[in-house]
Amino acid sequence: MNIFCFVLVKSGTHKEPCALSIWTSALCVRGHFMSFIPTSLLLCTFLIKCKKIYMYTFFFKMMEKSLTLLSKIFSRKVSLFLLNKRRSKTHLPMLQVWTAEKPHPQEEYLDCLWAQIQKLKKDRWQERHILRPYIAFDSVLCEALQHNLPPFTPPGHMPDAEYPMPRVIFRMFDYTDAPEIRYPLFVPHWGNLHAAQLLSYPGKNKIPLNYHIVEVIFGELFQLPSPPHIDVMYTSLLIELCKLQPGSLPQVLAQATEMLYMRLDTMNTTCIDRLINWFSHHLSNFQFRWSWDDWADCLTLDLEKPKPKFVKEVLEKCMRLSYHQRIVEIVPPTFAALIPAEPVFIYKYADESASLLPGYAMSVTVCNAIKNRASNEEILTILKDVPNPNQDDDDDEGESFNPLKVDVFLQTLLHLAAKSFSHSFSALGKFHEILKNLTESDEGKLHILKVVYQAWKNHPQMIAVLVDKMIRTQIVDCAAVANWLFSQDMAHEFTRLYIWEILHSTIRKMNKHVQKIQKELEEAKDKLEKQQNKRPRDSGDEEDMEKNSEDEEGQLEEQIDRLQEKVESAQSEQKNLFLVIFQRFIMLLTEHLVRCETGSVNVSTPWYKNCVERLQQIFLMHHVTIQQYMGTLENLLFTAELDHHILAVYQQFCALQL
Repeated sequence: MNIFCFVLVKSGTHKEPCALSIWTSALCVRGHFMSFIPTSLLLCTFLIKCKKIYMYTFFFKMMEKSLTLLSKIFSRKVSLFLLNKRRSKTHLPMLQVWTAEKPHPQEEYLDCLWAQIQKLKKDRWQERHILRPYIAFDSVLCEALQHNLPPFTPPGHMPDAEYPMPRVIFRMFDYTDAPEIRYPLFVPHWGNLHAAQLLSYPGKNKIPLNYHIVEVIFGELFQLPSPPHIDVMYTSLLIELCKLQPGSLPQVLAQATEMLYMRLDTMNTTCIDRLINWFSHHLSNFQFRWSWDDWADCLTLDLEKPKPKFVKEVLEKCMRLSYHQRIVEIVPPTFAALIPAEPVFIYKYADESASLLPGYAMSVTVCNAIKNRASNEEILTILKDVPNPNQDDDDDEGESFNPLKVDVFLQTLLHLAAKSFSHSFSALGKFHEILKNLTESDEGKLHILKVVYQAWKNHPQMIAVLVDKMIRTQIVDCAAVANWLFSQDMAHEFTRLYIWEILHSTIRKMNKHVQKIQKELEEAKDKLEKQQNKRPRDSGDEEDMEKNSEDEEGQLEEQIDRLQEKVESAQSEQKNLFLVIFQRFIMLLTEHLVRCETGSVNVSTPWYKNCVERLQQIFLMHHVTIQQYMGTLENLLFTAELDHHILAVYQQFCALQL
């Protein structure tokens, strides 16, 4: 039985939907389960609260009394447009949660919507499942003043117009997973309804309400390119729902989690990231209880496969929310290979067994100097005596980069500050001058990141926060971080979640830096404009005031020139960062494709899927910024000569922007 739901597309802000200028009828479920219920739609129950019931009434009255008029709304032109096979759907792979069409097809939202409207039309617009609260006011409505609706002409296309992002329908359950549904679920804007109200839906005894709720929440959480709300909102909502209905909803949520786990092989990597973050956070609120033995099948798989990788990342995130020994206790001993390593510092100069290492003696000297509160100048003097493995003894030319100097100082410093995050931050701040001196060259920036990884490789969270701190304090730059993450030294960590968290954090910092300088420039220009519009008041000091005004304008113009240079420099760095990232992606993917072709091996390995979807993720998460450099990307990187596997990702992104 198909179920229909009338929806009104709001115009205006997401908090105050005052104007309802565009509306339509839409079927929001397929088969037996809800699949397309955006939170930006005003649903019936929310309409009543907003006193917009007259629009709801109008539609159903039209369904009952004006079938001809209703049919005209869905004209032949609309039908031809939606059924046109030439309508571009290149962007769909970039927005799909699942890469497979089984067990549920991943339909474009317009195709799904139109199919349901056609079904409704075939049934002569007869719908018997939606609540009709207006019937109680039928006598009043019959005597109400009738109005003619004015014609609505949609505005033409404008280059700067912003259009809604296309979507693909998310599906998880079907009729075999729960009892038959007889009524639709109305899911209002999460910000306007608490979990308790959500569970008080009038028809809850006639439908599997919990299945509806879980599917809709996951559908929003996995929405690409980004969910309507921050991830933690959905976590909090599910936690509250579980506490309100401890006897039923946790079981449905566990069933949904099991289904998602079973389908990890075909799930989008970005959605897997969100699933990892949600599941680990959820477990932390319920004493980390889970039937881990049910997932023992992942232990027999290659660790690079999605299932064991998912479990490993979940345990890693759980450890961040507790401690290592707790994680060891909550999982069976058979899962030992997936338990994260104890997050301890690895100090290569820890004891006398390391005395044969080239920098051991100097590390002891540096350690004593730091403990004795030596000044930066004194420590730099000590570091001058560190032998340079890149320079011959008889080389009298200028000093080349000395990796051992960086290694000795940073290993020792981080070792002494390894007690906590705050200790490490304080150490970086106190010896900032020395670290800047050691990282003057690009080689130095890259090597300092390598040392951080070598020392804290068992503690990914510490690596992430230290890299973040070093970017903020300009010890390293964003391009250096990108080059390090894509370097051969980090190849074995390439598919780890924390690597991509660091990269996206780095890109966001670069973007915020550019936006900050651009804002300062705009403010300076506005200030100059206001200054120029000022007119001196009539007084004897008019000449002096005019002179002062000219001086202020001159200072502002100089400030604007400086800021303009800073903006251009920052934008150049930003463009270079994206060029570095995309160039490295192209190099890695090209090498993989050539290797597979040479060895007659299937291209679609777990690594390849992960890499391609990470490339898609970069495009989606930072699409606003990337659009500014589309011309440069096309001319330098995504050319026609590029392998079609890689070029397809760029074409999907371009199609999404049209």
